[in-house]
Amino acid sequence: MALVLLPGLTNLIDDISDEKKLPPQVVEAALREALLKGYERYRRTLYIGISEDPFEEDYFSNFDVGLDLEEEGYRVLASKIIVDEVESEDHQIALEEVMQVADDAQAGDTVVLDVTPEKEDFGRMAAATTKQVLAQKLRDQQRRMIQEEFADLEDPVLTARVIRFERQSIIMAVSSGLGRPEVEAELPRRDQLPNDNYRANATFKVFLKEVSEVARRGPQLFVSRSNAGLVVYLFENEVPEIQEGSVRIVAVAREANPPSRSVGPRTKVAVDSIEREVDPVGACIGARGSRIQQVVNELRGEKIDVIRWSQDPGQYIANSLSPARVEMVRLVDPAGQHAHVLVPPDQLSLAIGREGQNVRLAARLTGWKIDIKNSTEYDQAAEDAVVAELISQREEEEALQQEAEERIAVEQAARAEEDARLRELYPLPEDDEDYVEGEEFSEEPVAEFVEGEPVEEAEGDSAVSEEMAEPSDSNDQTPPPEASSDTESDMSEDPR
Repeated sequence: MALVLLPGLTNLIDDISDEKKLPPQVVEAALREALLKGYERYRRTLYIGISEDPFEEDYFSNFDVGLDLEEEGYRVLASKIIVDEVESEDHQIALEEVMQVADDAQAGDTVVLDVTPEKEDFGRMAAATTKQVLAQKLRDQQRRMIQEEFADLEDPVLTARVIRFERQSIIMAVSSGLGRPEVEAELPRRDQLPNDNYRANATFKVFLKEVSEVARRGPQLFVSRSNAGLVVYLFENEVPEIQEGSVRIVAVAREANPPSRSVGPRTKVAVDSIEREVDPVGACIGARGSRIQQVVNELRGEKIDVIRWSQDPGQYIANSLSPARVEMVRLVDPAGQHAHVLVPPDQLSLAIGREGQNVRLAARLTGWKIDIKNSTEYDQAAEDAVVAELISQREEEEALQQEAEERIAVEQAARAEEDARLRELYPLPEDDEDYVEGEEFSEEPVAEFVEGEPVEEAEGDSAVSEEMAEPSDSNDQTPPPEASSDTESDMSEDPR
């Protein structure tokens, strides 16, 4: 057959490459695969309403499509094995026929033949299938490239630019590096900062949370302004001692979106120094607060407490309640990480914080349950009795939990032993070495579409030329009225 011309094929590939931010080679491969699927649909269409589809799932595995960018067209090629007697015309060719053009041909050799149908025979359904498959393949390539580009970034903090607003989310443009094309990322409502002013084209530092798949939208980047990793990144960039390794950030507790509007965002950062002569808190704050002020400005005025980490839990808890002054820390239940903190009456509200924010962040930072107590009213004997009761209750719950886990483990072992015994007595089909999964099930019939039914077209896809999508009356066959109900049910499958 002659080459099927697709005028403007080269420009089409270039346009798709620019629009989808994909290499031209990737677009060419996707177009070849889409044209091959369109050819499969063309072959299957010939049997609509006449007989049952005779093609198996991998029937067309020996077919391929060749693009000719110079002449702007394509050919469908089939690799066939030379045999003495032909059983499948799509996979085999007679030796006698080949010897008419090649005297040295032998049985068992493979030849590649041009089986391209005429352009008018291709049909509307085959063209629609080609467009849909091309759209899907391009989305798959975009997904793969985005995941490879952003999933393994060494620096998870990106500079983002506000593009538009969708409901409560903000769509931002981010780039993985210098010279790389921008990709859209979503900033959900829960990851926004209340003090940020999100206006069009405004730029922010954002933390890349995840690269995930969203139904009907393909790959999607999710970024955050409230993630604690953003605070760590900002300190690492502002404090040379952290970059050098003499100062390290041990823990971060952040409440970027407080439960009440009367409480502002706040963060506590625990730092430690590797070298004794280096003050970790002073290094993070900087001269006259210059370093921490840069971090605060980037976070739009968020309050940040930098405290010194200590191996002593009591001292660490006392430091974490800064700026409140602590008189004593009693580790009433070290195993359960429960502590009583005694503060003067005038420091009680400061230690607790507005709506409990200060003690809540201190508990997250240290990992201890912290109870703030008035030092002048503290009754140690009564408090110890209450704590002893709580310890007894906790130990009882732990014992019950352990007993339940042991009982479940015994039951699972007994069930596994019984299953093994029954399987030995009554072997299952999959226990056979020659068993192939799916053999016992008949193949599902391939779905077809009746002419006149709507065929969904993917949004924003310039897959094939308009000439290719023109309907043809010669080969689009409508099933007769007497077609069976089985054929009608087959027509419900998505062409993708």
